Amino acid sequence: MNSKENIVLKQWRDLTNPLYQKAINFMKVQSTFMDYFPQQEAIVAKSKTFLNGKATGNAKFDQQIKEIMQLDLASYATNFLNTPRSAHPSIEEYSDFYATLKANEISKTTKKVYNYPYGLRTLSALVSVNMRQDKKPYKPGAEGLTTYISYIPNDTLKGDLVLENLGRYKDYDSYKAITDQFGKYLLTKVQKEKDNALISPLLTYKPGTDGLKFAYPDKEGKQVSFASLKGKVVLIDVWATWCGPCRAEFPSLKQLEKDVEGKPIQIVSISTDSEKDKEKWLKMIKDENLGGMQLYAGQDNEFSKYYKVNTIPRFLVFDKNGKIVSVDAPRPSNPKLKELLFAEAAK
Repeated sequence: MNSKENIVLKQWRDLTNPLYQKAINFMKVQSTFMDYFPQQEAIVAKSKTFLNGKATGNAKFDQQIKEIMQLDLASYATNFLNTPRSAHPSIEEYSDFYATLKANEISKTTKKVYNYPYGLRTLSALVSVNMRQDKKPYKPGAEGLTTYISYIPNDTLKGDLVLENLGRYKDYDSYKAITDQFGKYLLTKVQKEKDNALISPLLTYKPGTDGLKFAYPDKEGKQVSFASLKGKVVLIDVWATWCGPCRAEFPSLKQLEKDVEGKPIQIVSISTDSEKDKEKWLKMIKDENLGGMQLYAGQDNEFSKYYKVNTIPRFLVFDKNGKIVSVDAPRPSNPKLKELLFAEAAK
């Protein structure tokens, strides 16, 4: 359909196609900065008047096309510098357009970056170019990452670049050292899920390593965080209403609650029931007079993924500082669980 919007987009693609071919399709179209820079400067100059007389009447499109143009040009310019060439320019040889490219200008909010198909890749490339222009060498570890994200004013986008960095780590301790310092930037649900997916293959669940910092609603709907339980030994019971072996542990679990009364031990039951069975969960808590702290995580939850809970019931024990004691503890019907809890509580 040749709408006004499509016509403008086609004209823009035609104008910038030479840059696309040399910067993005570089394996097929060989080019060096000697021929690329003059062509880039000419197209950038034409882009300044490109939209004259091209208003479509679609206010949203007319605004977004400006952002698409800005990021297209930034994407081509940075990709050209960051891909293999037979000759590479010194910073002094960069053409004038590079002086206008600033990562902090497109990353004040997430809008421009998230609306562009290659937004994060372009932002990351821009930061690399800006660091080169500022003569700041990239260093490994926390020092390098501190410099890298300093070019980004928006905390959520900082989090995206932190995740990009985290993907390079192959051992838990190195990964954890970075998240301890930069985990505060992992703000969105998607970022936290990606963090869990990245760290999961590295986890050894060794005693003494930090437990997952989760938060789930209780039966009244109030959010309860793992951090709020610090100071107590925590027993977590992962279960569901449909699980026969889970229900078989109810009598032993109730007895355990009585046995630990007055001690710094908190029993937490986390339901993995589906959303449609949430009312059934609430009814079972009431009908069975279940004690402890009852939390609802739902199906496909981060806790189960993080600890690879493939069968239930599953019992996990954490010390008073939220560190792992056991991610596969005995069931309440086994006297060894009480012994383990009491030993931890006495520390």
